[in-house]
Amino acid sequence: MIATEVKDSQYFIELEHHFGAHNYHPIPVVIEKGEGIFVWDVEGKQYFDFLSAYSAVNQGHGHPKIIEALTSQASKIALTSRAFHNNRLGEYEKFITEYFGFDKVLPMNTGVEGGETAIKLARRWGYTVKQIPENQAKIVFVEGNFWGRTMAAISSSSDPSSYAGFGPFMPGFGLIPYNDIDALENILASDPHIAGFMFEPIQGEAGVVVPEAGYLQKVRELCTKYKVLMIADEVQTGLCRTGKMLACDHEGVKPDILILGKALSGGLLPISAVLANDEIMLTIKPGEHGSTYGGNPLACAVATSSLKVLIDENLAENAEKMGVIFRERMNALMAKTNLISAVRGKGLLNAIVIKPFGNKSGWDICLMLKENGLLAKQTHGDIIRFAPPLTINASQMHEACDIIESTLLSLNK
Repeated sequence: MIATEVKDSQYFIELEHHFGAHNYHPIPVVIEKGEGIFVWDVEGKQYFDFLSAYSAVNQGHGHPKIIEALTSQASKIALTSRAFHNNRLGEYEKFITEYFGFDKVLPMNTGVEGGETAIKLARRWGYTVKQIPENQAKIVFVEGNFWGRTMAAISSSSDPSSYAGFGPFMPGFGLIPYNDIDALENILASDPHIAGFMFEPIQGEAGVVVPEAGYLQKVRELCTKYKVLMIADEVQTGLCRTGKMLACDHEGVKPDILILGKALSGGLLPISAVLANDEIMLTIKPGEHGSTYGGNPLACAVATSSLKVLIDENLAENAEKMGVIFRERMNALMAKTNLISAVRGKGLLNAIVIKPFGNKSGWDICLMLKENGLLAKQTHGDIIRFAPPLTINASQMHEACDIIESTLLSLNK
Protein backbone atom coordinates (compact mmCIF):
# COMPACT_ATOMS: atom_id res chain seq x y z
CA MET A 1 0.00 0.00 0.00
CA ILE A 2 0.95 3.68 -0.16
CA ALA A 3 3.49 4.48 2.53
CA THR A 4 2.35 8.03 3.25
CA GLU A 5 -0.73 10.20 2.91
CA VAL A 6 1.35 13.39 2.66
CA LYS A 7 0.57 14.42 -0.89
CA ASP A 8 4.08 15.24 -2.02
CA SER A 9 5.81 14.03 -5.18
CA GLN A 10 6.67 10.66 -3.67
CA TYR A 11 3.03 10.06 -2.75
CA PHE A 12 1.85 10.58 -6.33
CA ILE A 13 4.70 8.50 -7.78
CA GLU A 14 3.85 5.62 -5.46
CA LEU A 15 0.17 5.87 -6.39
CA GLU A 16 1.03 5.46 -10.07
CA HIS A 17 3.40 2.58 -9.37
CA HIS A 18 0.87 0.73 -7.22
CA PHE A 19 -2.28 1.17 -9.31
CA GLY A 20 -1.01 1.80 -12.86
CA ALA A 21 0.48 -0.43 -15.52
CA HIS A 22 4.29 -0.29 -15.60
CA ASN A 23 4.56 0.67 -19.26
CA TYR A 24 6.42 3.97 -18.69
CA HIS A 25 9.54 5.00 -16.80
CA PRO A 26 9.08 8.73 -16.19
CA ILE A 27 11.57 11.23 -14.84
CA PRO A 28 10.68 11.42 -11.10
CA VAL A 29 8.93 14.78 -11.14
CA VAL A 30 5.20 15.31 -10.50
CA ILE A 31 3.89 18.22 -12.54
CA GLU A 32 0.91 20.14 -11.23
CA LYS A 33 0.76 23.30 -13.35
CA GLY A 34 2.03 24.72 -16.63
CA GLU A 35 2.15 28.15 -18.23
CA GLY A 36 4.00 29.09 -21.39
CA ILE A 37 7.39 27.39 -21.43
CA PHE A 38 7.34 26.54 -17.72
CA VAL A 39 5.85 23.83 -15.52
CA TRP A 40 5.68 23.53 -11.72
CA ASP A 41 5.76 20.42 -9.56
CA VAL A 42 3.54 19.74 -6.53
CA GLU A 43 6.17 21.29 -4.25
CA GLY A 44 6.03 24.50 -6.27
CA LYS A 45 9.43 24.20 -8.00
CA GLN A 46 9.55 25.77 -11.48
CA TYR A 47 11.14 24.05 -14.49
CA PHE A 48 11.86 24.85 -18.12
CA ASP A 49 9.83 22.33 -20.12
CA PHE A 50 12.22 21.13 -22.81
CA LEU A 51 10.09 18.23 -23.98
CA SER A 52 6.73 19.95 -24.66
CA ALA A 53 4.91 16.63 -24.24
CA TYR A 54 6.88 15.29 -27.21
CA SER A 55 6.07 18.44 -29.22
CA ALA A 56 2.36 18.50 -28.43
CA VAL A 57 2.67 21.85 -26.63
CA ASN A 58 4.25 23.92 -29.41
CA GLN A 59 2.04 26.90 -28.52
CA GLY A 60 3.06 26.78 -24.85
CA HIS A 61 1.14 25.47 -21.88
CA GLY A 62 -2.33 26.91 -21.45
CA HIS A 63 -2.31 29.33 -24.36
CA PRO A 64 -5.19 31.70 -23.55
CA LYS A 65 -6.67 31.76 -27.07
CA ILE A 66 -6.76 27.96 -27.27
CA ILE A 67 -8.14 27.67 -23.74
CA GLU A 68 -10.86 30.16 -24.66
CA ALA A 69 -11.78 28.11 -27.75
CA LEU A 70 -11.93 24.98 -25.62
CA THR A 71 -14.06 26.41 -22.83
CA SER A 72 -16.40 28.28 -25.16
CA GLN A 73 -17.11 25.19 -27.25
CA ALA A 74 -17.27 22.84 -24.24
CA SER A 75 -20.01 24.99 -22.74
CA LYS A 76 -22.13 24.35 -25.85
CA ILE A 77 -21.47 20.80 -27.02
CA ALA A 78 -18.36 18.62 -27.10
CA LEU A 79 -19.38 15.43 -28.88
CA THR A 80 -22.10 14.42 -31.35
CA SER A 81 -20.42 11.43 -33.04
CA ARG A 82 -20.40 11.34 -36.82
CA ALA A 83 -23.91 9.88 -36.86
CA PHE A 84 -25.00 13.52 -37.10
CA HIS A 85 -23.55 16.73 -38.55
CA ASN A 86 -22.23 19.45 -36.25
CA ASN A 87 -21.68 23.13 -36.97
CA ARG A 88 -17.91 23.09 -36.29
CA LEU A 89 -16.65 20.26 -38.47
CA GLY A 90 -17.19 21.72 -41.95
CA GLU A 91 -15.61 25.07 -41.10
CA TYR A 92 -12.59 23.32 -39.57
CA GLU A 93 -12.25 21.03 -42.60
CA LYS A 94 -12.38 24.03 -44.93
CA PHE A 95 -9.76 25.90 -42.89
CA ILE A 96 -7.21 23.08 -42.58
CA THR A 97 -7.52 21.80 -46.16
CA GLU A 98 -7.20 25.26 -47.68
CA TYR A 99 -4.21 26.07 -45.47
CA PHE A 100 -2.26 22.91 -46.33
CA GLY A 101 -3.50 22.67 -49.93
CA PHE A 102 -5.35 19.35 -49.97
CA ASP A 103 -8.84 18.46 -51.16
CA LYS A 104 -9.96 16.56 -48.10
CA VAL A 105 -9.16 15.86 -44.43
CA LEU A 106 -10.08 12.83 -42.37
CA PRO A 107 -10.11 13.81 -38.68
CA MET A 108 -8.95 11.34 -36.03
CA ASN A 109 -7.74 11.60 -32.42
CA THR A 110 -4.25 10.28 -31.70
CA GLY A 111 -1.16 10.36 -33.88
CA VAL A 112 -1.08 6.60 -34.19
CA GLU A 113 -4.69 6.62 -35.42
CA GLY A 114 -3.53 9.06 -38.08
CA GLY A 115 -0.84 6.59 -39.12
CA GLU A 116 -3.31 3.71 -39.23
CA THR A 117 -5.67 5.83 -41.32
CA ALA A 118 -2.91 6.72 -43.77
CA ILE A 119 -2.04 3.04 -44.24
CA LYS A 120 -5.67 2.12 -44.89
CA LEU A 121 -6.00 4.93 -47.41
CA ALA A 122 -2.80 3.89 -49.17
CA ARG A 123 -3.86 0.26 -49.40
CA ARG A 124 -7.33 1.13 -50.68
CA TRP A 125 -5.83 3.53 -53.24
CA GLY A 126 -3.43 0.79 -54.25
CA TYR A 127 -6.30 -1.55 -55.05
CA THR A 128 -8.73 0.89 -56.64
CA VAL A 129 -6.36 3.25 -58.47
CA LYS A 130 -3.03 1.50 -58.94
CA GLN A 131 -4.81 -1.83 -59.54
CA ILE A 132 -2.67 -3.88 -57.17
CA PRO A 133 -4.12 -7.40 -56.82
CA GLU A 134 -6.33 -7.85 -53.74
CA ASN A 135 -4.44 -8.38 -50.47
CA GLN A 136 -1.06 -7.79 -52.15
CA ALA A 137 -0.54 -4.08 -51.36
CA LYS A 138 2.59 -3.24 -49.40
CA ILE A 139 3.72 -0.20 -47.43
CA VAL A 140 7.43 0.58 -47.07
CA PHE A 141 8.82 2.08 -43.84
CA VAL A 142 12.30 3.06 -42.69
CA GLU A 143 14.47 1.67 -39.92
CA GLY A 144 14.32 3.74 -36.75
CA ASN A 145 10.75 4.86 -37.40
CA PHE A 146 8.37 5.49 -34.52
CA TRP A 147 4.72 6.33 -34.97
CA GLY A 148 3.06 4.61 -32.03
CA ARG A 149 2.42 1.35 -30.22
CA THR A 150 -0.48 -0.29 -32.09
CA MET A 151 0.02 -3.65 -33.77
CA ALA A 152 0.47 -1.97 -37.14
CA ALA A 153 3.02 0.46 -35.73
CA ILE A 154 5.13 -2.20 -34.03
CA SER A 155 4.85 -4.44 -37.09
CA SER A 156 6.71 -1.74 -39.01
CA SER A 157 9.30 -1.13 -36.27
CA SER A 158 12.99 -2.03 -36.20
CA ASP A 159 13.20 -1.48 -32.42
CA PRO A 160 12.98 -4.71 -30.35
CA SER A 161 11.70 -2.77 -27.33
CA SER A 162 8.62 -1.96 -29.42
CA TYR A 163 7.90 -5.31 -31.04
CA ALA A 164 9.56 -8.09 -28.98
CA GLY A 165 7.02 -10.42 -27.39
CA PHE A 166 4.01 -9.04 -29.25
CA GLY A 167 3.98 -11.16 -32.43
CA PRO A 168 2.68 -12.39 -34.79
CA PHE A 169 2.95 -9.22 -36.80
CA MET A 170 0.96 -7.64 -39.60
CA PRO A 171 2.02 -8.61 -43.12
CA GLY A 172 2.59 -6.34 -46.06
CA PHE A 173 5.21 -4.04 -44.53
CA GLY A 174 8.72 -3.51 -45.91
CA LEU A 175 11.66 -1.93 -44.09
CA ILE A 176 14.65 -0.08 -45.57
CA PRO A 177 17.39 2.14 -44.09
CA TYR A 178 16.52 5.78 -43.42
CA ASN A 179 18.20 8.47 -45.51
CA ASP A 180 19.11 5.91 -48.18
CA ILE A 181 17.74 6.89 -51.59
CA ASP A 182 19.35 3.92 -53.35
CA ALA A 183 17.58 1.51 -51.01
CA LEU A 184 14.28 3.27 -51.67
CA GLU A 185 14.67 3.12 -55.43
CA ASN A 186 15.73 -0.52 -55.32
CA ILE A 187 12.66 -1.62 -53.40
CA LEU A 188 10.24 0.53 -55.40
CA ALA A 189 11.68 -0.68 -58.70
CA SER A 190 11.58 -4.32 -57.63
CA ASP A 191 7.97 -4.52 -56.44
CA PRO A 192 4.97 -3.09 -58.34
CA HIS A 193 2.68 -3.95 -55.43
CA ILE A 194 4.02 -1.14 -53.20
CA ALA A 195 1.27 1.38 -52.51
CA GLY A 196 2.98 3.79 -50.12
CA PHE A 197 6.21 4.93 -48.50
CA MET A 198 5.63 6.21 -44.95
CA PHE A 199 8.37 8.06 -43.11
CA GLU A 200 9.21 10.93 -40.76
CA PRO A 201 10.95 13.84 -42.56
CA ILE A 202 13.12 14.07 -39.42
CA GLN A 203 13.14 11.06 -37.12
CA GLY A 204 12.11 12.04 -33.59
CA GLU A 205 12.16 9.04 -31.27
CA ALA A 206 15.23 7.69 -33.07
CA GLY A 207 17.12 10.70 -31.70
CA VAL A 208 16.36 13.65 -33.97
CA VAL A 209 17.98 12.14 -37.05
CA VAL A 210 18.08 14.73 -39.85
CA PRO A 211 18.44 13.35 -43.40
CA GLU A 212 20.93 14.67 -45.93
CA ALA A 213 19.96 17.75 -47.90
CA GLY A 214 17.92 16.75 -50.93
CA TYR A 215 16.57 13.53 -49.40
CA LEU A 216 12.97 14.73 -49.30
CA GLN A 217 13.09 15.95 -52.90
CA LYS A 218 14.46 12.61 -54.08
CA VAL A 219 11.78 10.73 -52.10
CA ARG A 220 9.15 12.84 -53.85
CA GLU A 221 10.68 12.15 -57.27
CA LEU A 222 10.88 8.39 -56.71
CA CYS A 223 7.35 8.10 -55.34
CA THR A 224 6.06 9.94 -58.42
CA LYS A 225 8.20 7.84 -60.77
CA TYR A 226 6.97 4.51 -59.40
CA LYS A 227 3.39 5.62 -58.65
CA VAL A 228 3.76 5.15 -54.90
CA LEU A 229 2.13 7.42 -52.35
CA MET A 230 4.54 9.60 -50.38
CA ILE A 231 3.19 9.52 -46.80
CA ALA A 232 4.74 12.11 -44.50
CA ASP A 233 4.38 11.41 -40.79
CA GLU A 234 4.57 14.99 -39.51
CA VAL A 235 2.90 14.26 -36.16
CA GLN A 236 6.02 15.44 -34.31
CA THR A 237 7.91 17.40 -36.98
CA GLY A 238 4.95 19.38 -38.27
CA LEU A 239 3.21 22.52 -37.04
CA CYS A 240 6.26 24.80 -36.87
CA ARG A 241 8.45 22.54 -34.69
CA THR A 242 11.39 22.45 -37.13
CA GLY A 243 11.29 26.11 -38.18
CA LYS A 244 8.78 25.63 -41.02
CA MET A 245 5.07 24.86 -40.83
CA LEU A 246 5.98 21.35 -42.06
CA ALA A 247 9.39 19.71 -42.13
CA CYS A 248 8.68 18.87 -45.79
CA ASP A 249 8.63 22.63 -46.43
CA HIS A 250 12.40 22.77 -45.90
CA GLU A 251 12.76 21.22 -49.36
CA GLY A 252 9.55 22.52 -50.87
CA VAL A 253 7.95 19.11 -51.36
CA LYS A 254 4.35 18.06 -50.86
CA PRO A 255 3.43 14.53 -49.77
CA ASP A 256 0.46 12.65 -51.15
CA ILE A 257 -0.76 11.93 -47.61
CA LEU A 258 0.05 14.21 -44.67
CA ILE A 259 -0.39 13.06 -41.07
CA LEU A 260 -0.69 15.70 -38.32
CA GLY A 261 -1.27 15.40 -34.58
CA LYS A 262 0.22 16.45 -31.23
CA ALA A 263 0.36 20.28 -31.46
CA LEU A 264 -2.80 20.29 -33.56
CA SER A 265 -4.54 20.65 -30.18
CA GLY A 266 -1.95 22.81 -28.42
CA GLY A 267 -1.67 19.93 -25.97
CA LEU A 268 -5.24 20.15 -24.68
CA LEU A 269 -6.73 16.89 -26.00
CA PRO A 270 -5.95 14.22 -28.59
CA ILE A 271 -6.50 15.53 -32.13
CA SER A 272 -5.00 14.21 -35.36
CA ALA A 273 -5.70 14.70 -39.03
CA VAL A 274 -4.92 12.96 -42.29
CA LEU A 275 -4.94 15.11 -45.43
CA ALA A 276 -4.99 13.94 -49.04
CA ASN A 277 -6.54 14.74 -52.39
CA ASP A 278 -9.78 13.28 -53.73
CA GLU A 279 -8.15 10.49 -55.74
CA ILE A 280 -6.91 9.01 -52.46
CA MET A 281 -9.45 10.15 -49.88
CA LEU A 282 -12.61 9.25 -51.78
CA THR A 283 -11.59 5.62 -52.14
CA ILE A 284 -12.99 5.09 -48.63
CA LYS A 285 -16.78 5.05 -48.53
CA PRO A 286 -19.28 5.54 -45.66
CA GLY A 287 -18.97 2.87 -42.99
CA GLU A 288 -15.47 1.77 -44.01
CA HIS A 289 -13.45 3.88 -41.56
CA GLY A 290 -14.18 6.24 -38.70
CA SER A 291 -14.01 7.14 -35.03
CA THR A 292 -16.59 8.10 -32.42
CA TYR A 293 -14.52 11.10 -31.34
CA GLY A 294 -12.91 11.98 -34.68
CA GLY A 295 -14.13 15.37 -35.86
CA ASN A 296 -15.96 16.18 -32.64
CA PRO A 297 -17.00 19.85 -32.21
CA LEU A 298 -14.62 20.42 -29.30
CA ALA A 299 -11.64 19.13 -31.26
CA CYS A 300 -12.60 21.19 -34.31
CA ALA A 301 -12.77 24.41 -32.29
CA VAL A 302 -9.48 23.69 -30.51
CA ALA A 303 -7.60 22.63 -33.66
CA THR A 304 -8.70 25.72 -35.56
CA SER A 305 -7.53 27.95 -32.73
CA SER A 306 -4.25 26.03 -32.34
CA LEU A 307 -3.42 26.44 -36.03
CA LYS A 308 -4.28 30.14 -35.95
CA VAL A 309 -1.96 30.69 -32.98
CA LEU A 310 0.91 29.04 -34.86
CA ILE A 311 0.28 31.26 -37.88
CA ASP A 312 -0.58 34.55 -36.15
CA GLU A 313 2.32 34.41 -33.70
CA ASN A 314 4.92 33.46 -36.34
CA LEU A 315 6.01 30.45 -34.31
CA ALA A 316 7.80 28.80 -37.23
CA GLU A 317 10.04 31.86 -37.58
CA ASN A 318 10.67 31.94 -33.84
CA ALA A 319 11.48 28.23 -33.79
CA GLU A 320 14.04 28.76 -36.53
CA LYS A 321 15.74 31.64 -34.68
CA MET A 322 15.72 29.99 -31.27
CA GLY A 323 16.97 26.74 -32.74
CA VAL A 324 20.00 28.50 -34.15
CA ILE A 325 20.79 29.90 -30.70
CA PHE A 326 20.39 26.48 -29.09
CA ARG A 327 22.65 24.65 -31.55
CA GLU A 328 25.27 27.40 -31.40
CA ARG A 329 25.33 27.12 -27.62
CA MET A 330 25.49 23.31 -27.71
CA ASN A 331 28.25 23.26 -30.33
CA ALA A 332 30.23 25.71 -28.20
CA LEU A 333 29.62 23.46 -25.19
CA MET A 334 30.82 20.42 -27.15
CA ALA A 335 34.19 22.18 -27.52
CA LYS A 336 34.37 22.61 -23.71
CA THR A 337 33.52 19.05 -22.69
CA ASN A 338 34.27 15.55 -23.91
CA LEU A 339 30.78 14.37 -22.98
CA ILE A 340 29.03 15.37 -26.22
CA SER A 341 29.73 13.58 -29.49
CA ALA A 342 27.10 15.28 -31.70
CA VAL A 343 24.58 18.10 -31.84
CA ARG A 344 21.78 17.82 -34.37
CA GLY A 345 18.36 19.17 -35.21
CA LYS A 346 16.28 21.75 -37.04
CA GLY A 347 14.28 24.57 -35.53
CA LEU A 348 13.38 23.61 -31.98
CA LEU A 349 13.63 19.85 -32.46
CA ASN A 350 17.17 19.14 -31.31
CA ALA A 351 19.29 16.54 -29.58
CA ILE A 352 22.72 16.00 -28.17
CA VAL A 353 24.46 12.63 -28.22
CA ILE A 354 26.24 11.76 -24.98
CA LYS A 355 29.54 9.87 -25.04
CA PRO A 356 29.79 6.90 -22.66
CA PHE A 357 31.43 7.93 -19.40
CA GLY A 358 31.80 5.97 -16.17
CA ASN A 359 28.49 4.58 -14.97
CA LYS A 360 26.55 7.67 -16.08
CA SER A 361 23.97 7.66 -18.86
CA GLY A 362 21.57 10.02 -20.61
CA TRP A 363 19.03 9.16 -17.90
CA ASP A 364 21.44 10.32 -15.19
CA ILE A 365 22.03 13.61 -16.99
CA CYS A 366 18.27 14.14 -17.31
CA LEU A 367 17.96 13.60 -13.56
CA MET A 368 20.66 16.22 -12.99
CA LEU A 369 18.96 18.64 -15.39
CA LYS A 370 15.72 18.13 -13.49
CA GLU A 371 17.43 19.01 -10.21
CA ASN A 372 18.77 22.15 -11.89
CA GLY A 373 15.38 23.24 -13.18
CA LEU A 374 15.08 21.86 -16.72
CA LEU A 375 13.04 18.87 -17.89
CA ALA A 376 14.19 16.77 -20.83
CA LYS A 377 14.13 13.06 -21.64
CA GLN A 378 16.66 10.69 -23.08
CA THR A 379 15.99 8.27 -25.92
CA HIS A 380 17.97 5.15 -26.84
CA GLY A 381 20.08 5.63 -23.72
CA ASP A 382 22.63 8.15 -24.91
CA ILE A 383 20.56 10.76 -26.79
CA ILE A 384 18.84 13.67 -25.04
CA ARG A 385 16.09 15.41 -26.99
CA PHE A 386 15.42 19.11 -26.38
CA ALA A 387 12.13 20.52 -27.65
CA PRO A 388 10.78 23.53 -25.71
CA PRO A 389 7.53 25.29 -26.57
CA LEU A 390 7.96 27.47 -29.64
CA THR A 391 7.05 30.58 -27.66
CA ILE A 392 10.44 30.65 -25.92
CA ASN A 393 12.42 33.90 -26.31
CA ALA A 394 16.15 34.52 -26.61
CA SER A 395 16.82 35.37 -22.97
CA GLN A 396 14.91 32.30 -21.82
CA MET A 397 16.79 30.14 -24.30
CA HIS A 398 20.15 31.38 -23.03
CA GLU A 399 19.06 30.80 -19.43
CA ALA A 400 18.06 27.24 -20.28
CA CYS A 401 21.31 26.65 -22.16
CA ASP A 402 23.18 27.93 -19.10
CA ILE A 403 21.52 25.15 -17.08
CA ILE A 404 22.49 22.50 -19.63
CA GLU A 405 26.05 23.84 -19.82
CA SER A 406 26.62 24.04 -16.06
CA THR A 407 25.14 20.57 -15.60
CA LEU A 408 27.42 18.93 -18.15
CA LEU A 409 30.51 20.88 -17.16
CA SER A 410 30.01 19.77 -13.56
CA LEU A 411 30.61 16.21 -14.75
CA ASN A 412 34.04 17.14 -16.12
CA LYS A 413 35.34 17.88 -12.65
